[in-house]
Amino acid sequence: MGAHAHTDHGAGHQHHHHEESFVSKYVFSQDHKMIGKQFLVTAIIMAWIAVIMSIIFRLQLAWPGEGFAFTNFFLGEKWAPGGVLDPNMYLALVTIHGTIMVFFVLTGGLSGTFANMLIPLQVGARDMASGFINMLSYWFFFLSSVVMVLSLFVEGGPASAGWTVYPPLSALPKSIPGSGAGMTLWLVSMTLFIASSLMGGLNYVVTILNLRTKGMKMTRLPLTIWAIFLTAVLGVLSFPVLLSAALLLLLDRTLGTSFYLSDIHIAGEALENTGGSPILFQHLFWFLGHPEVYIVLLPALGITSEIIATNARKPIFGYRAMIGSILAIAFLSFIVWGHHMFITGMNPFLGSVFVFTTLLIAIPSAVKVFNYITTLWRGNIIFTPAMLFSIGLVATFIAGGLTGIILADSALDIHVHDTYFVVAHFHIVMGMSAIFGMFAGIYHWFPKMYGKMMNTKLGYVHFWITFICAFGVFFPMHFIGLAGAPRRYYSYTEFTMFDGVVDLNVLVTFFAIIGALAQVVFTYNFFYSIYRGPKTVQNPWKSNTLEWTTPVEHMHGNWPGPIPVVHRWPYDYSKPGKAEDWVSQITPLEPGEEEH
Repeated sequence: MGAHAHTDHGAGHQHHHHEESFVSKYVFSQDHKMIGKQFLVTAIIMAWIAVIMSIIFRLQLAWPGEGFAFTNFFLGEKWAPGGVLDPNMYLALVTIHGTIMVFFVLTGGLSGTFANMLIPLQVGARDMASGFINMLSYWFFFLSSVVMVLSLFVEGGPASAGWTVYPPLSALPKSIPGSGAGMTLWLVSMTLFIASSLMGGLNYVVTILNLRTKGMKMTRLPLTIWAIFLTAVLGVLSFPVLLSAALLLLLDRTLGTSFYLSDIHIAGEALENTGGSPILFQHLFWFLGHPEVYIVLLPALGITSEIIATNARKPIFGYRAMIGSILAIAFLSFIVWGHHMFITGMNPFLGSVFVFTTLLIAIPSAVKVFNYITTLWRGNIIFTPAMLFSIGLVATFIAGGLTGIILADSALDIHVHDTYFVVAHFHIVMGMSAIFGMFAGIYHWFPKMYGKMMNTKLGYVHFWITFICAFGVFFPMHFIGLAGAPRRYYSYTEFTMFDGVVDLNVLVTFFAIIGALAQVVFTYNFFYSIYRGPKTVQNPWKSNTLEWTTPVEHMHGNWPGPIPVVHRWPYDYSKPGKAEDWVSQITPLEPGEEEH
């Protein structure tokens, strides 16, 4: 794998600068940089839809049954009469919020943006292996996003069986209002999304393996690329399983098959469907669902590796151990899915196997955390907004990982399964860690994407409010869960046993609203800087990797002349005997100089 198969991919046609039409440049672009930006802007729009949903249902949880003009403005009289959220729409909002954040923002948005932006630039390629498939990948993602948003407007409302869409609620079209056309559109949207992910993933893998420039051995790849590479492998292997689960569910709904339905009685009458198993769906869903956690996390961890080394002005500690930990996480993520199913009646011996593998995956995760902290130790740290978000990721990864150890124990999980404790755990370890990694990557590579600089002071404001509110929202949720409060309940004031969590719900909502306002600061900073931000220099962070050797102005083929040859690993920071505290990967080794 160390050999490269790339001399000057696409050089023959890349240097003839013909004027492109608006459509071929900005709409149906096959340039990886433009496609990365398309993924990013689409993800930001989808994220705002999900954030608005979360504020609507948080208002209901804090002040149940009260009318809010905010709720009525977005949902209208049908779903929020007098501003009071309808219980059926509450379930739908929770479902679509989770779906958008997990798949459309943290999977499509994070991987789609940074894989497209960075792979050719960091491995030394003119573009992706297939620009056409890359373009198709984005447009399938966009179409999938449109279908998911359209499902909000159908009769009966959007899917409301939770983001995991467990049967029988999702399999019986008339079981609840959201299980009609909204659920069908959810499945269509996810099918398109999976097609997009598979096209993108195959492209990423082929490009990294085959189109590296001369000298770019696998052991000289930035950790960003290693993380994206294994993320793509995970997606290509696991998304087809979710595709099969979704298609079988679609057949159960439309053709009367019975893959997931069996012995169901409604109003005393037995349904005709027999022989299926709803547990089968859970196995298929979580076989993707757990690798999905790392499909979301690994790119964020890769981004963090790059940013921490660059801004600590130190070589990343344990480069090979970091690669090993990514490989270990990728392998183990396929044999832990059963920890989502401890209370499904699974054989306790099988449960103990999943307990062991789940605890085992904490080891490579701990290796990464240790190496991040050791890289920071005694570094000449520059606290850019990107660096703050990267350190924030390490903090949320530790905090969320510790509660993961509790949930990995099948005996303890019986008590906290499907409570707010689980919601708190995965929002901190998966949601906030990945979002922090995404923000870090945007602040760090914004100059490469747009040729402009973002406002640093607004970046600091954005970070501190977001960081404080992340823990303000999700830390109290652990206590709400330990009090026994189940997730997805419309109101807790109906139960005297939950009187103790009412005030905590108000506190959580208060932090959620402030945290959402911080994202207004980011959104303003992002779009204002694209048009009015100060122009960047070629290498604003004095970074070693190849993308900073390309011109500020984007061009086809990335480099105006031949692609540079790589001579060293990407983390030669503060190397003794060097005039500056950084050495680009394209700088030849001096006589007698060891690489690393």
